[in-house]
Amino acid sequence: MKKAQQKQEGDIKAGSRLVQKYGRGVLKENLQMYGMMLPSLILILVFCYIPLYGLIIAFQDYVPGASFLGNDVKWVGLKWFERFVTGHYFTRLLKNTLVLSGLNLIFGFTAPILFALLIDQIRQHHFKKFIQTASYMPYFISTVVVAGMVLTFIDTDGIITNALTLLGLDRQNYKVNPSAFPWVYTLTNIWKSFGFNSILYCSIISSIDPGLYEAAKLDGANRFQQVWHVTLPGLRAVIAINLIMAVGAVLSTNTDLVLLLYDPATYDVADVIGTYTYRIGILEGQYSYTTAAGLFTAMIGFVLTFAANKISDKLTGYGLW
Repeated sequence: MKKAQQKQEGDIKAGSRLVQKYGRGVLKENLQMYGMMLPSLILILVFCYIPLYGLIIAFQDYVPGASFLGNDVKWVGLKWFERFVTGHYFTRLLKNTLVLSGLNLIFGFTAPILFALLIDQIRQHHFKKFIQTASYMPYFISTVVVAGMVLTFIDTDGIITNALTLLGLDRQNYKVNPSAFPWVYTLTNIWKSFGFNSILYCSIISSIDPGLYEAAKLDGANRFQQVWHVTLPGLRAVIAINLIMAVGAVLSTNTDLVLLLYDPATYDVADVIGTYTYRIGILEGQYSYTTAAGLFTAMIGFVLTFAANKISDKLTGYGLW
């Protein structure tokens, strides 16, 4: 009995030494890669994880300059969450956020995929590179500049307004037209980001085995059938993952762009959760209230991400975890 126990202990010690030796070998072998990852990990720690400590003020009646913890802290529980959900503007904020995010999800998510598929059909190399480079450029233009350009174009005498007038539409200032704002926001967002977002899809398409296309041609498949049966299945994994991320961010509109494009005349259709928390939190100093609103949005986003991941895993076999 003692011999068996001693043998078992010896095996455990030998296994532990083997694991330690293997771990040191892996660490030494990948030391350069870990060194490259270190700056990114530090940035994520400093700007993403350490600030999470500040979420505690969502459950307090916080006064700027006071400590987060201490005897003078006034805890209020879910008071600010309740005030946000039952507030006068909550329905409008939620509706506007879902409408703008929904339009961007439908058109903004599919635009890079369609663009990548179209780019793949171009056979002239130089023309293909020119189109790709031209599509990337708006992404690197400042959002402030892009918003200024758009507001100039849709003014009463703007280029886009003049073009629409030639097509028979009435001349108007689209900057203050509530019915036009969702489309102005969506098209601006698409124009700025679709080229850059298509890079991933283009790289995946270029890595698909050419033999699959040759086999499809031998079976009599035309270009559309090749795209449907070869290209899109090759993109299925990355489309599923990107869709999960997009669904999780459905309550997080492009707040910067909305802030730069909207006007008091368009508040009814343009005011979203992000712009509301900016005005109430930054401009009016209600930090506990807006922290609660942001935490509420983040929790809904987590639930949506989790649900979308489960559905994607069931339907396509791909997910984030």
